Amino acid sequence: MSDEAPISSPVSTVEKPAAYRVLARKYRPKDFSDLMVGQEPMVRTLTNAFETGRIAQAYMLTGVRGVGKTTTARILARALNYKTAEIDKPTIDLRLPGEHCQAIMDGRHVDVIEMDAASHTGIDDIREIIEQVRYRPVSARYKVYIIDEVHMLSTQAFNGLLKTLEEPPEHVKFIFATTEIRKVPITVLSRCQRFDLRRISASDLVRLFSTILNKEAVPFEPEALAMVARAAEGSARDGLSLLDQAIAHGGGSVEMETVRSMLGLADRARIVDLFEHIIKGDAAAALGEFAAQYEAGANPTVVLTDLADFTHLVTRMKYVPEAANDQSLSEIERRCGAEFAGSVAVTTLSRIWQMLLKGIPEAESSARPAGAAEMVLIRLAHAAHLPSPEEAARRLVELSGGEAGDGRPAPARNGGNTQAHAGQPPVQARSVEAAPVQRSSSNGATMLRAVPDVAAQPIGVGRIEERPAPAAAAKAEPKVPVNSVSDIADLCAKNRDIKLKTLVRGFLRLVHIEPGRLDVNLPDDAPKTLLNELAVKLKEWTGIHWVVSYSREPGEPTLVEAEQRAQEQRVNDARQDPDVAAILARFPGARITDVRIRAAEEEVENLAPAAAESEDGDIVPGDDIE
Repeated sequence: MSDEAPISSPVSTVEKPAAYRVLARKYRPKDFSDLMVGQEPMVRTLTNAFETGRIAQAYMLTGVRGVGKTTTARILARALNYKTAEIDKPTIDLRLPGEHCQAIMDGRHVDVIEMDAASHTGIDDIREIIEQVRYRPVSARYKVYIIDEVHMLSTQAFNGLLKTLEEPPEHVKFIFATTEIRKVPITVLSRCQRFDLRRISASDLVRLFSTILNKEAVPFEPEALAMVARAAEGSARDGLSLLDQAIAHGGGSVEMETVRSMLGLADRARIVDLFEHIIKGDAAAALGEFAAQYEAGANPTVVLTDLADFTHLVTRMKYVPEAANDQSLSEIERRCGAEFAGSVAVTTLSRIWQMLLKGIPEAESSARPAGAAEMVLIRLAHAAHLPSPEEAARRLVELSGGEAGDGRPAPARNGGNTQAHAGQPPVQARSVEAAPVQRSSSNGATMLRAVPDVAAQPIGVGRIEERPAPAAAAKAEPKVPVNSVSDIADLCAKNRDIKLKTLVRGFLRLVHIEPGRLDVNLPDDAPKTLLNELAVKLKEWTGIHWVVSYSREPGEPTLVEAEQRAQEQRVNDARQDPDVAAILARFPGARITDVRIRAAEEEVENLAPAAAESEDGDIVPGDDIE
């Protein structure tokens, strides 16, 4: 037997290729320098806090999906437990890997506990955390609890966490992440340092995608990256997932046509052409352009949405020209957007925007989205030639301001008062009286002209009541003289309308009164129908037409306010009386509750029969209610 060891035959081994890691995981931020993309305010705050030693016991990270909440929580846990041969303190300078860094970023460190609140919502899960926080960390500086989607915790779980969250042990830190910050109780928010992670702008996403594709040696077109950035809607994770999909769809490259086909987008240049057809009011051309885009594979709802986005872009460029510098915009969007911003009125853009906001849901919920989208485009093209409400009102005022059809001048505007409308609050505005329309024929064409009619006065809502001509109105006299608010209250009492009398006494502040016209001011809590009801009742009781208007002038005090002031003056006068002052001094605690002026004996005798005639308890003019 030989003592030599047997010689083993060599075995050829084939190395397995490493598993592919998606871009969202492969290029996940590992330190605060990577987080500077879109989250500069949070990084600046944490930098200052770590340098000054002001480290909070709990942090709340909030933002939309994909902006980096969980990644930020891990980087923050790494910064709290950072330790190297040279550095042994919390720091935001994480360029060199520390002892615990890799384990924390991989989510496998024993002292950094990550919990998903969506699957651990009960009080028992929180009770387990409360029992564990009293034990010190095994190897790291701090024991860090990262609770994702914390808004999913139950009310009992939040309440159980409050005391520990407010006074945790010095070796424990909490980091919460949520997309629904409004669902987190304010008692929890007040115990945390809150950071709102912002949506990442499209230009920042384009730069991020360009950097990653250069590292991956993947050819790309800048317009394609702009499409992906817009589709990501501020989420880096969603954008990188779409970028992965675009690389696979394009066979190793990211091209504009393949991305448009993948996302079902319309050509941005063709959207600009569609917008131009709508602005010109050319419905046939707009429908033809839409049909071409639809046959090319564009989703009808996406076309309307892109049209709304371009409308918003043009409106924004009108006020913020720097918006054209956005890297996510194509060259044609920059050039044509600036041209439209200088030529299209804001009212037209606003009308297109409102109609699209209403039309997009119609197309989404319709059984025929293409037909619904075409109807929206037809409405938009038709409305392009219509004047805006402001322009229509201005033209009407201009027509009313010149000579009317009969040669009379137009009536003067009511610049100070507004007529009372039932069910509507009084509003200070300039009003133009409604006028009938006169038709005149010239060369066989029918013309419509606004003819002011001073005999027509608006009253109520959507109704015009004829009133006498000015000359006749001047001669008309009321059956009952009405010269003050007190007369109106007496008239209400005479006609046994006690409710209206109470409202008149409590709310009417007289500005001006004359036969047939009453201008008053009202408190904010006055009934909105008071003026309209009063106008109807005054016409019924006096036999003439009344115009009751609201005025911005303060007016006189109401009857109730005047009586209260008179009573206060009488009480003050009584206090100055020597006899009353002596009585108050003689009896401590005594006070003046009421002061009444005794009527003359002959007035008492005259009032007695009148009181006897009112045995039924009705209130007649002259009665006082105490």
